[in-house]
Amino acid sequence: MSQKKMSLRELDFNNMGSWPKQAKIGFCVIIGLLIVGLTWYLFVSDKKDQLAGLERTEKELRGEFETKQGRAANLEPLKQQLAQMEQQLQQMLRQLPSKTEMPDLIVDISQTALATGINNELFQPGAEQPKEFYAEKPIALRMVGTYHQFGAFVSGVASLPRVVIMTMHDISLKPRGGTDAVITSNSPLELVGTVKTYRYLDEDEVADQEAGASQDNTMGGS
Repeated sequence: MSQKKMSLRELDFNNMGSWPKQAKIGFCVIIGLLIVGLTWYLFVSDKKDQLAGLERTEKELRGEFETKQGRAANLEPLKQQLAQMEQQLQQMLRQLPSKTEMPDLIVDISQTALATGINNELFQPGAEQPKEFYAEKPIALRMVGTYHQFGAFVSGVASLPRVVIMTMHDISLKPRGGTDAVITSNSPLELVGTVKTYRYLDEDEVADQEAGASQDNTMGGS
C-alpha cells in the first residue's frame, strides 16, 4: 500500500505522457466525473426549477381552460335565459301606466283618498324622473285620516284598473293631536312624506334616452 501511494506522489503532471496506463485511466475518470458534476450543477439543477415552474403554469392554464370551456358550454343556455328574463321584464313594465295614462292615474289616486274620507292637505306631484326602462313620479303628501281610512285608501289604490306601484320615502305617520294624544281606531292620524309612482317608457322615449346617453358618452370621451 505504501509503495502505491509513493508512486502516486511521484507522478509528474508536467509529463503526463510518461504516466502508467492505469494512472492515465484513473485521471481521465476523475476529470470526466468533474465535468459531469459541473454540468449537472450549472445546467440540470437550474432546469429542474424551470421545469417545476412550467408544470405549475401548465396546471394553472389547464384549470383556466377547463373553467372557460365550462362557461362557453353554458353560454347559450344563459343567453336564452337572459332573453326570457328581458321578455318577462317588458311584460311587467307594460302593466304599468303609460305616459298618456299617468295624469288620469294621479287624479284617481287623489280621488281614492278623498273617497275614503281622507283629507288631502297636500297632494303635490313633482317632476318626472326618467330611468332606464321606466319613469318615476314623486308626490309630496300630507294626509289626515283614521287608521281604517288609510287601510281603505291602500285597498282602493290596489283595485284601480291599472297596476299602480307606490313606494314610500321619508314617510311619517303620527297622531294629529300630538304624541301625547290617546290613539283609538277613530283617532286622526297625519301622514307626511313623499310617495313615488311609476310608468313605463314607450319605445320612442327609450330610443331618445339611449341616444342622449350615447351622445353624452361621445362628448365625455372627446
